[in-house]
Amino acid sequence: MTCCIHVARSQSITISGKITDEKGESLPGVSILVRGQNIGASSSAEGRYSIKVPNAGSTLVFSYIGYVSREITVDSRTVIDVVLTGAPRSLNEVVVTGYQSQKKADLTGAVSVVDVNEIKDIPVGNPVKALQGRVPGVFITSDGSPQGGATVRIRGVGTLGNNDPLYVIDGIPTKRGLQELNPNDIESFQVLKDASSATIYGSRAANGVIIITTKKAKKGNTKIDVDVSSSLQSYISKQKTLDADGKGRAYWQAAVNDRSNPNNNQIYQYDWNGNFDDPVLNKIIYPEFIDAAKTMKPANTYWYDEISQTSQIQQVNISLSNSGERGNSLFSVGYYDNKGIVKSSKSNKINSRFNSDYSFWKNKLKVGENMNVTYIKNALIPLGDILFTSLVQPAVVPVHTVDGGWGGPAPGMTDRHNPVRLIEDNKQNSGYFYRVFGNAYADFAVVPNLHFRTSLGVDYNGSYQRTLRKSYVSGFLSDPSNQNVTNQGYDGNWVWQNTINYTLSSAKHRADFVLGHEQIKYINQNFFASRQGYALENIDYAYLDAGSSNKDNGGSGTGYSLLSFFGKGNYSYDNKYLASVTLRRDGSSRFGKDNRYGVFPAFSLGWRISEEPFLKNNTILSDLKLRYGWGKSGNQEIANNATYALYSAIYGIDQTFAFDSGSAYDITGAGSGQLPSGFTLIQQANDKLKWESTTESNWGADFGLFGNRLSGSVDYFVKKTSDILISPGFLAVLGEGGNYWFNGASMQNKGLEFLLSYNGNLSKEWSFSATANISAYRNKVTSLPSQVLASYPGNGTDKTILGRSINSSFGYVADGLFKSQQEVDNSPAQTGKGIGRIRYKDLNSDNVIDDKDRDFIADGNPKFQYGLNLELRYKGFDFSCFFQGIQGNDVYNEFKTFTDFSSLWVGSNWGERTLNAWTPQNSSSEIPALTLVDRNNEGRASTYFYEKGSYLKLRNLQLGYNLKNLFKSSGIQGARVFLQGSNLFTIKSKSFTAADPEIPNQAFPIPTITTIGVNVSF
Repeated sequence: MTCCIHVARSQSITISGKITDEKGESLPGVSILVRGQNIGASSSAEGRYSIKVPNAGSTLVFSYIGYVSREITVDSRTVIDVVLTGAPRSLNEVVVTGYQSQKKADLTGAVSVVDVNEIKDIPVGNPVKALQGRVPGVFITSDGSPQGGATVRIRGVGTLGNNDPLYVIDGIPTKRGLQELNPNDIESFQVLKDASSATIYGSRAANGVIIITTKKAKKGNTKIDVDVSSSLQSYISKQKTLDADGKGRAYWQAAVNDRSNPNNNQIYQYDWNGNFDDPVLNKIIYPEFIDAAKTMKPANTYWYDEISQTSQIQQVNISLSNSGERGNSLFSVGYYDNKGIVKSSKSNKINSRFNSDYSFWKNKLKVGENMNVTYIKNALIPLGDILFTSLVQPAVVPVHTVDGGWGGPAPGMTDRHNPVRLIEDNKQNSGYFYRVFGNAYADFAVVPNLHFRTSLGVDYNGSYQRTLRKSYVSGFLSDPSNQNVTNQGYDGNWVWQNTINYTLSSAKHRADFVLGHEQIKYINQNFFASRQGYALENIDYAYLDAGSSNKDNGGSGTGYSLLSFFGKGNYSYDNKYLASVTLRRDGSSRFGKDNRYGVFPAFSLGWRISEEPFLKNNTILSDLKLRYGWGKSGNQEIANNATYALYSAIYGIDQTFAFDSGSAYDITGAGSGQLPSGFTLIQQANDKLKWESTTESNWGADFGLFGNRLSGSVDYFVKKTSDILISPGFLAVLGEGGNYWFNGASMQNKGLEFLLSYNGNLSKEWSFSATANISAYRNKVTSLPSQVLASYPGNGTDKTILGRSINSSFGYVADGLFKSQQEVDNSPAQTGKGIGRIRYKDLNSDNVIDDKDRDFIADGNPKFQYGLNLELRYKGFDFSCFFQGIQGNDVYNEFKTFTDFSSLWVGSNWGERTLNAWTPQNSSSEIPALTLVDRNNEGRASTYFYEKGSYLKLRNLQLGYNLKNLFKSSGIQGARVFLQGSNLFTIKSKSFTAADPEIPNQAFPIPTITTIGVNVSF
């Protein structure tokens, strides 16, 4: 029997099978090796493989970049199907780091890699929104607007000007952001957070760099991918405003508190007992009409319901890729349609991308291109005004008059518009935008390991708007005029890059070098024209020529150039000792000739302790790398003409806001035509203006445990910005031309970032992964010129922004309410104090409340931010959820002006909270007593308006199922359906009194979204 077994195990066997990922999708190009033998194969485009092994005792090793390798003993099998699971932060993962790429194991800078699979199905429009909470040290704020804008801050606010990071898409730098990029086209996301990794990009890298690589055709694979999803989104964070009866009751209470007759108003009348000491309201009496013209009957309008809708988001993405022996190509088209949760706030976007590469001369020469074309149509309705007027327009105002006209404010109300009219009268207006972005390149292998690459890239965009402002009558507001405004803009740049890359290696040494040149030229031009007097108020008629009066026009143009030279070298000895050195020299046309160029060096070191003999065979610690990096990067984000003295010929015919600013005089009163004119100085010159620079030190460690099933990283950084470019306000005594640019401030950020991931199999059919991150930073302004201290929070003398966060706020400290006359009598002198009024602290103990009692009262920076992503897979099912939150930040709750006070905007609507305001019968309330006169100046900046903005949100919840078993013989490579929810719930601080601490103002609300979708590959 033993002899028979020995013979069986010594015979060669052909093994075949199919390789898929945990979602059942085929994996082409997987490496299959026989351990200990020089025998290998790779999987086909369909994931299939076939390999001959020496005997049944052979072990097959399956490996694929970004996935956990598997070793399987053949035994007696001839068919072995393999499932590979994704490896978190795989050490062999290739990371793009700036004009070159490196293995994750060799990185010495602070570089974060985003798993695109976690975010590709989220219907956000702008891919950067999906990064919120997923990368430690990257703080993203956004709203729910269909246009998809977002603000990104990498390691905090580092300057007093533009803090936006640099984006590099397929090697081409841009500052425009990612809202015009199709998320489905993205192959990889890398974030260069520290100066040692980002300095290679020089002049625009001080705020960090986000590198995007788009999808390419995979070798030996022809494929069609179709992704379709449909979403429903709802507005669930509406502010709670008073209905008609509620406003009437609150007004009555305010008047009674003031001991004034509540019937002395133009809308409400009251049946009450007339006793101010023991008031009882019997009935609220409404007039038949609320306006003298008798066109508006009393209503009970909840304006948020009138402007909002449950709407759809539709996405369709199709890509076709083909790869052959000498060339690869990919074409994709994406369609995104977001109707918006505010009526007529829609956005429509079409993306088209094409990239290809072809090899010649036995693969010595590769030429290719990446090209993206984007077309966007956005609604142009006044969203800020619509949301604000929905908050303040009284409920008693009807949407329409009795004859079908527009309802509007009645006597005694503030002059705020009907928000529904703002939508309907502007829904015909749209903005059109296009962008062409990409590059063409050639890569030539001069000799083995020496490559010369040249690339010419473009990033141009244009916009066109033609809007019609209609005449209207809305309550006591009216405008009989109409107007067409046409705007057209064009800007962009070309960039020419040339690099030489050289790599060399021996038994224990490995090095690579890059030398490069980059040249960028940017241009911007814009034009506008307007006319009034249109016979027809129809957008198809309202072109400029059709207008008959009040012609106006204008335009401007600007530009700048950058010229850069750079070099970088990376070295590794025995896969243990790592080093990198970078040097870049940038020249900018924005600076004078004496300071036009800046030099930005960087270096970093790494030690892979886990490769040392004393740890190499450790069964617990599979990877440990210590890192240190230092670098200096630049910032040139100033006006293109910042160094020059500027003069302008100004008519000076604005008698309201600029009656003394002109250098010409309209002596005839014509209002137009050529005037005799001099020139007014509007900016002083500064030939000494120079580069702003940021130096940063980063200490970090990467670790892996238990075969890297548990892995993570920790980073500590100190970031200092000096010679900050500022153009602050100036004292009026300086007269005209007091404005100028200069280098005059410094700032420091310190922070800590932590990331931890687990990826493993719970059983043969169950797998689980989790990734958590947390980060914190502290910011402070370290220096400012004395003459500009008053331009920033503080009193400009003994209490200044120096040593504090740039996001600090200055004001009074609210100390509850006066609850009794004794408290009022025993308190410091305070104008307007009284029972039920806000009490302010006497900080300087002089027994008087005045501006000397102000102090720093809030910090908008969070104590820390965090994220947690969980994934669970069972057979064909996959489940994931993602939580994101911030903790400890102070936010200014703008809504409180209207939700808590009756005296600050008497003629507007108020919030439901006013019904719980302080009264002798409700003495435990901390909401000020209602009044119609703001005697206590309670709208002043104080801690009453600042609340904790901490929150925890369930950003994403998804359940998917792989349909591969239904299409085994149909030629479909993969198919998956999924159900997803976004922004499903929020846990907020108890101290925050509005609906959503992420939106404490009139920004576009964040919707709750449910999505169903399907991904199919042929």
